[in-house]
Amino acid sequence: MTSAEPRRNSDDYCYRHPDRQSFVLCQRCLRTICPECQTPAPVGVICPECLREQQGARSPAQRKAERRWATARPVAAPVDTRPLVTYAIIAITAVAYIVTLIPGLNAETWLAFNSAFVLPASGVPFQPWRLLTVLLVHDGFWHVGLNMLALWMIGRSLEPLVGRWRFLALYLISGLGGSVAVALLAPFTWVVGASGAVFGLFGALLVIGRHIGANMRGIAIIIGINLALPFVFALIGAIGSGSFAMALSAIRISWQAHLGGLIAGALVGFIYARTRQLRQRPLQIGLLVGLTVVLLALLVIPAVFSL
Repeated sequence: MTSAEPRRNSDDYCYRHPDRQSFVLCQRCLRTICPECQTPAPVGVICPECLREQQGARSPAQRKAERRWATARPVAAPVDTRPLVTYAIIAITAVAYIVTLIPGLNAETWLAFNSAFVLPASGVPFQPWRLLTVLLVHDGFWHVGLNMLALWMIGRSLEPLVGRWRFLALYLISGLGGSVAVALLAPFTWVVGASGAVFGLFGALLVIGRHIGANMRGIAIIIGINLALPFVFALIGAIGSGSFAMALSAIRISWQAHLGGLIAGALVGFIYARTRQLRQRPLQIGLLVGLTVVLLALLVIPAVFSL
């Protein structure tokens, strides 16, 4: 048999408001608290005293991080989170690869990169577009397939995070960084592929992930393995040929483009992570333009040495 009025029990009333009945306990001190005194916690609710104690126990680093990421607002977060730029890049690259397969067209010879086309003293026509069109041509189906697979895997997560136009800027600046690194470290060498831009996406994802507190150990390991692979293959080949440099050139992997793209992408990621607020948009654009100018200015170095 039940009574219409519950039996009086002091444990069933809020310890701060004895006139208010409640059957909810603070998850830390287990005292009864009414709805006015409840603060949602990861599990259950906590009372005001336990909340103050919990906040007072935070380290200075935790308080700084909470203030920083609670007040900073992402710049123009996209409403539509579909990675449309990623899909567009994959589609354009696929079409470009098919075009390069057309006999007699020789499209690859107009798109591939060689530093000779950006050095005044090389004796060939000045063709600066090759710094970026190199991203469209690939040496075989597996080359383009693996690059586009990596682009799709990273782009579907990174593009919604930074926004479409920022993702496109990141991709292009990373590709430019890869071409500049080839001009600096392997002048007059023919290169093709979007590997530099893809490594730039890896670099940006690593930097941005670290800034938001994500565990990026797996990404760092993947980057390290991919950077080391050309040298491991070359070392294995050097055992038979006796020449490490010859074996390294024989594997036809442009580690220079990988390294340049990775560094450029990491710099862009750092700019994005440090200029996240709406009021910082002009600063963000200015820093991206400045980085692009610096990359282009680095081409002066091989130009001077080629004189």
